Amino acid sequence: MQAVQLEIAQQLKVQPPFADEAALKAEVARRIAFIQQCLQAAGLKTLVLGISGGVDSLTAALLAQRAINELRSKTGDEQYRFIAVRLPYQVQHDEHDAQACIDFIQPDECHTVNIGPAVKALAAEVKALEGGKPSMVDFVLGNTKARMRMVAQYTIAGARQGLVIGTDHAAEAVMGFFTKFGDGACDLAPLSGLVKNQVRAIARSFGAPESLVEKVPTADLEDLAPGKPDEASHGVTYQEIDAFLHGEPVSQEAFEIIRTTFEKTHHKRVVPFAP
Repeated sequence: MQAVQLEIAQQLKVQPPFADEAALKAEVARRIAFIQQCLQAAGLKTLVLGISGGVDSLTAALLAQRAINELRSKTGDEQYRFIAVRLPYQVQHDEHDAQACIDFIQPDECHTVNIGPAVKALAAEVKALEGGKPSMVDFVLGNTKARMRMVAQYTIAGARQGLVIGTDHAAEAVMGFFTKFGDGACDLAPLSGLVKNQVRAIARSFGAPESLVEKVPTADLEDLAPGKPDEASHGVTYQEIDAFLHGEPVSQEAFEIIRTTFEKTHHKRVVPFAP
């Protein structure tokens, strides 16, 4: 079991547990420098990130805003900007958490794009959805929401000549828990290789409210199951996923769920298949 866990962890470039506070701070500094390097290498000055109200987008945003603040300070160039984007589907049930994230991040700019009308308009034009089981239609449109959010962020990034930040990390990557060409689409993924408890630890190191750090993770894409916890979809807990990725003992059941899910979702983590 451990050999399989190690192989998967290596493929996902999983970072070892933080040995101490100094190691955590060093990793934060490394990822901030990575964001800055990506932006400067592209010759651009704007970062765009959707804020959901969960700890992943909160953490990525805190890193991004710090990166921008440092660039402005070092260069004296006020054109460096971080744009946080709210992307609700009509009225988001946990909007208060999203606003709490925005308040704590204090982004240079905050834009709001309600994706509800666009998703509904597209759904009305797709004949393949007609007569489908409600659960199927709901699931498919959940992925459409994620892709519409991607389109909105890239539209803003295009208008402002910026890069889009993604929030994928190792604990989601191993489960393929993202929408292909939706929240899986981005220009840079500064949380890559981190497990969930490391993402939380970084947010906590910035002083983020514990209510946001420990908020129950949810993709919240299904109308028929609003606020459905990620772990209910996974069939395992993030604690088990983190342990698996760090080569720690897990139950046989958890091992099999994670291993088989990783194999089935391989196509989501690679470029399109080609002959």
